[in-house]
Amino acid sequence: MDGLNEFRTARVAELLADFRTLQYYIAAAPVNPVDMDDYYTEGWAALRQCALDGQHILNCGADVTVPRTTGGPEEQAKAELKQVLLDAYARRHEGQKIYLRQAAAQRWIDWRDQILMGGRPHSGNQSQLRACDQQLRVELANITDEAVYSELQVSDISMGRWTDEDPSLRAVQRWVRTRRA
Repeated sequence: MDGLNEFRTARVAELLADFRTLQYYIAAAPVNPVDMDDYYTEGWAALRQCALDGQHILNCGADVTVPRTTGGPEEQAKAELKQVLLDAYARRHEGQKIYLRQAAAQRWIDWRDQILMGGRPHSGNQSQLRACDQQLRVELANITDEAVYSELQVSDISMGRWTDEDPSLRAVQRWVRTRRA
């Protein structure tokens, strides 16, 4: 018995609260343009994919297989909390990635609107629109597991959260892979 189950429980609660907030923002993002001619443009396609990914991460089941321990009820509770911690941490990680992708797509919408100034695409603004699309691709490519993991880690530490047993990036990626299968 290590006496840390209170910390583990509090950490799980923090992670689940963060995830719930992210889910709220993900669900609130638009998925359809006002002008349906824009439906298949890159930013709107990215927003629809984010909505699907957000729904998936919310609906995928938790891994409830916890190995049996021999150390009694405290040790069993520790094993269960560590499993729940991984689940909550990975969901928050994926939620943050989705949220960042949505933010990039929403910036793309703003840039595109500035370029179009209420009009439609035409030969005079094609190069600006292509640059806008390219900027979105660059931003989306920069939203990597490593960057998100590091950003969340720095944020947690700066808020004084207990992070001693946070799962590794590799464990988070493994959790995500098993949910996509």
